[in-house]
Amino acid sequence: MTTDLFAVAGKVVVVTGGTAGIGLMLARGFVEAGARVYISSRKPDACLDAEKALSAHGWCRAIPGDVADPESARQLAAAITAAEGAVHVLVNNAGTTWGGPLEDYPDTAFDKVFALNVRGVFRLTVELLPALRAAARDGDPARVINIGSVEGSQVPSWENYAYPASKAALHMLTRQFAARLASDRITVNTLAPGPFPSRMIAFARDAPEY
Repeated sequence: MTTDLFAVAGKVVVVTGGTAGIGLMLARGFVEAGARVYISSRKPDACLDAEKALSAHGWCRAIPGDVADPESARQLAAAITAAEGAVHVLVNNAGTTWGGPLEDYPDTAFDKVFALNVRGVFRLTVELLPALRAAARDGDPARVINIGSVEGSQVPSWENYAYPASKAALHMLTRQFAARLASDRITVNTLAPGPFPSRMIAFARDAPEY
């Protein structure tokens, strides 16, 4: 069984953007497999709702925080580290997008998307490095899993300029982290999903032209 092949029972897992979409799906999978799961989102109400739903399947705690804000990312890492000391798995899933026509595409779109999709991943990972190192063991490394996108390596069908660029940047950041942290017994990988049911791509899912 996969639960035996990839056992995470008793391990501490952090999932950002864990209140909806892929993040919520991943968090539930870890909870059901027996991990101690911390989820985070910038929306306190969403955190409470997701914590309640996931706690029906195992152990889950929600901590509101906006990882796009460096100070909020530091506070989130500090709260988790104070509670656990060690983190076995960090899933950097929180992300955002912004669509718009080329000639009207605003500078603020790049600021918002890159702050969360790239800088937020960098800052939270760095802040949690002591906890990841504390969890790492020979033959059982700590794990960082970044949620990228197929749009990081192929041109999308819609006008969405900041998001694909941010995911391409995240893929390279993952490679840099992986090279730097391997000696610390921390593996760093990216998952690059295609389309999936979520609010983020509702505009495309519900449009016949896509």
